[in-house]
Amino acid sequence: MEKSKTLLGAGCFWGVEELFRKIPGVIETKVGYAGGHFPNPTYEDVCSNSTGHVEVVHIEFDLNIISYEKILDQFWLCHDPTQLDRQGLDIGTQYRSVIFYFTNKQKTLAETSKQNFQKKLSNIIMTEIIQFSSFYLAEDYHQLYIQKKY
Repeated sequence: MEKSKTLLGAGCFWGVEELFRKIPGVIETKVGYAGGHFPNPTYEDVCSNSTGHVEVVHIEFDLNIISYEKILDQFWLCHDPTQLDRQGLDIGTQYRSVIFYFTNKQKTLAETSKQNFQKKLSNIIMTEIIQFSSFYLAEDYHQLYIQKKY
């Protein structure tokens, strides 16, 4: 097994986690917060729209089964990357579209993927591509939320 990881923000993390959790080759998913300036934020902190954090899904996957590029393909399809600081009725900077990269190779692949997906759209993609700096695990009740509710 050749493990890799990515951190993606595509709106409310509950549904995004559920989608990626079901993809063959995905080993583990965790939801949390990243990209902000406030240490150890709570859900309430992030929802205040003052921490700079975004709701994200940390995805660990097996490169022998699924490539980073295929993970990104699913990312583009699971939300509307042309919306700024929102996804549908979820409004706020915590719902923005973002790819956090861990390596320069991931950065290059993410940029290429974004350029290729942009060719399919008439609206401009608002997705940020940012170097990973920190990830804060969301509260336990958010982990596998869809599984717990349904």
